[in-house]
Amino acid sequence: MSLLKVDNLKVHYPIRGGIFRTVVDHVRAVDGISFELNEGETYGLIGESGSGKSTAGKAILQLTQATNGSIKFLDNDLITLNKKQMRAFRQEIQMIFQDPYSSLNPKKRIIDLVAEPLRNYETLTAEEERERVLYYLDKVGLSPESLYKYPHEFSGGQRQRIGIARALTLQPKLIVADEPVSALDVSVQAQVLNFLQDLQEEFKLTYLFIGHDLGVIRHLCNRIGVMYRGRLVEEGTTEDILNNPQHIYTKRLIAAIPDIRPEVREEKIKERQEVRKEYQQNASSYFDENGRPFDLKPISDTHRVALP
Repeated sequence: MSLLKVDNLKVHYPIRGGIFRTVVDHVRAVDGISFELNEGETYGLIGESGSGKSTAGKAILQLTQATNGSIKFLDNDLITLNKKQMRAFRQEIQMIFQDPYSSLNPKKRIIDLVAEPLRNYETLTAEEERERVLYYLDKVGLSPESLYKYPHEFSGGQRQRIGIARALTLQPKLIVADEPVSALDVSVQAQVLNFLQDLQEEFKLTYLFIGHDLGVIRHLCNRIGVMYRGRLVEEGTTEDILNNPQHIYTKRLIAAIPDIRPEVREEKIKERQEVRKEYQQNASSYFDENGRPFDLKPISDTHRVALP
């Protein structure tokens, strides 16, 4: 069942110039993307910095105003809702932020940080609130002693777990995770990713996972959308994207995945050289005269590619 449907979403920022500060052009941060999320799945939205993936995530949460398109969540177009109407849906859509160091107020105790969403939407006694916070801290592997501590007393991985606990308190249907492990040590990333998978199964969550590292996303996502310059250049199942990439940009992302195994090191070097050569020779066939991707076209039931 479809939970989220994004159709022709655009987020353009005006560029003003001249004496009268008239609009002379636009920055097309997101330039007409469409994708769908089904209940219980994890959809990965990936691309390099500046590709528009985080802007798309913020537009879905209505933290950034969309210029055009529709964002249907449970068949309600979020773009058309006023602030009061949107407030009701914020219970169903929560976000895990990229930086666990800046997303938690350093002056607040953990009990206040995790309880903040509850205080906005429910009326609980102090004891009920404490029990609810303890429940979710336990789910993310933190002890009751954490309640009255401050963020600086925790490691990066623990802070991200606190952010996840806060996102879970309202029992949302959809969680937008904006590069939730990129600020963490590699040794901690795997723990958090496995932990997110366990929570998804237990709480029947749906994830929109935003990132730039295909090596991370392939372990978590059912389907992947690849963004470049504000547009989707390829979309498909994880198997489609990793085993049968069709767009040159996707091939470059895959070739850049590091591999420490000595037996495949030479093969990876050769792969990068071949992709670089193909890009130099055929880049113009993947983009229009302005260097922007074409519209997506289906090449199978599950795989779409930006082709002329």
